Amino acid sequence: MSLPEPLRRRLGSFSRRVFTDSSAAGPQRPPEHAGEEVLSSLPLQMALYFNVYYFPFWWLSTVIMLWLKYQALSDYCKFILVTIVVLGSLVEVIRLYLGYMGNLQEKVPELAGFWLLSLLLQLPLILFLLFNEELKNQPAERAIHAIFALFLTFQVVTTFVTLKRMVNKLTTHFRLMELDLLEEQPGPAFYSLGKGRKAAGMAGRVPS
Repeated sequence: MSLPEPLRRRLGSFSRRVFTDSSAAGPQRPPEHAGEEVLSSLPLQMALYFNVYYFPFWWLSTVIMLWLKYQALSDYCKFILVTIVVLGSLVEVIRLYLGYMGNLQEKVPELAGFWLLSLLLQLPLILFLLFNEELKNQPAERAIHAIFALFLTFQVVTTFVTLKRMVNKLTTHFRLMELDLLEEQPGPAFYSLGKGRKAAGMAGRVPS
């Protein structure tokens, strides 16, 4: 199972615009066996691994605490908390799937989707649960949400670094392929330019 092709193209285009290092010099010839370089991030993969085991614990603890304090909450807070638990659970399943696929298989669109879900959806939701005083959070809840927020913050940072490395590597590889094609099959303008210069040189040597 993978992302729909239109969405993959949009995420790939977004990654090239955001993560490409425009200040880097032109493409250079990679050393021998450079194509075998592993671009996946071990710290990110470790964070994802522990996140998979921590998420069920977070979900169960959040649901139990919500049930214990449900009657003490206002209707507004009840609706907000239930919505966050449901939405956060759905987003987390999709987010972890994209993270595993993008990092292990070195797929830029999937990893970019994981980064966007972490930064724009999941992290704000957890920070809202952590710092909103109207939710009557207990110390145990704050600790649980704080650990989840640390997981997300670490993943956002490491994913940004990994995406930047992947996109720059792929961009360099693509430019090198273009250079190889130009060297193997020079365009007609190159030949016409060379013939024009040769003819001009011969004309300059013709005696008057």
